Amino acid sequence: MAKQHAPGFLKIVTDAKTRVKECTIDDVRARQATGETFTLVDVREESEFAAGHIPGAVHLGKGVIERDIEGKIPDPTTPLVLYCGGGFRSALAADAIQQMGYTNVISMDGGWRAWTEKGLPTEK
Repeated sequence: MAKQHAPGFLKIVTDAKTRVKECTIDDVRARQATGETFTLVDVREESEFAAGHIPGAVHLGKGVIERDIEGKIPDPTTPLVLYCGGGFRSALAADAIQQMGYTNVISMDGGWRAWTEKGLPTEK
């Protein structure tokens, strides 16, 4: 069952999504299948990432992404696909790093929940 979010949180997510490009799980799988180069970024909490994540994903939690992204991904033109549990935190994180000058950022709608519901590969 999907988490029930507070109205204030949903308001800022809705606002961020007006500025953020989104894709679906199927879009990401298609990009992977064609060998397209992009960095998959898991913005969930460290404990969530440790419990399981999409293979090849790098971890930059939403709480520290603005502080740490330039060290981990210094080129602001790097194609990035961000995901979280359901697509809300990743939209907020994508909006924030776009404000920092990252120009090729997408938020994966549905996030980890949709990925695992489809039975797609995961790793720990």
